[in-house]
Amino acid sequence: MTDAIDRACEREQEMLADALVEQARRAGLAGKTVADSATTCEDCGGPIPAARRRAVPGCLLCVECQGAHERAHR
Repeated sequence: MTDAIDRACEREQEMLADALVEQARRAGLAGKTVADSATTCEDCGGPIPAARRRAVPGCLLCVECQGAHERAHR
């Protein structure tokens, strides 16, 4: 028999999985395997800092280009 804590843990896992899918969709990675992050930006060719590559696995754009991309697609 499950109790409230078990159900809460299951729901937390479901919400985390949903959030990861949504993040992949917004990053244009839906349906793709998340590979290592790019070391250079696909738009400007500038370097992508290691901190960004760790924080956003699979990133392809630097912070500036990602911001411009998001503003353009609002």
